[in-house]
Amino acid sequence: MTTTETEMFETIRYTADIVLIAAGHVLLIERGWDPFEGMWALPGGHVDVGETSVTAAARELAEETGIFVPVAGLRQVGTFDAPGRDPRGRYVTVAYAATLPQTFAPSAGDDATAARWWPLNDLPELAFDHAAILRVAVGSTA
Repeated sequence: MTTTETEMFETIRYTADIVLIAAGHVLLIERGWDPFEGMWALPGGHVDVGETSVTAAARELAEETGIFVPVAGLRQVGTFDAPGRDPRGRYVTVAYAATLPQTFAPSAGDDATAARWWPLNDLPELAFDHAAILRVAVGSTA
């Protein structure tokens, strides 16, 4: 391949994120490693081989927070694929949302060093483009 042909191709990684809302709060995880180590983010991660994005969202939520929401309880918020949204390369995420009637105590796991509910009107700075994802999700639940 020529350089021009090589530049036409890029590796795209497929991920799923979840916005879980309860009682005016959103569940966030503190990232355990780079990029954005120590920053707060939506639960989420890579879609595994043979898995759908909605199944990945439910799995990642459970792995990172200990909170289980059935796939049937998730609604798609949108696809986020802007170049540069992740410093590791091209990542395309499908975001999902769910609303619970009350908060449940999270238990950080997997690559999350902490998990906690944050008031929607008092959020920390979020990693990646998660603030934009959250805005879309909250707008879709209003």
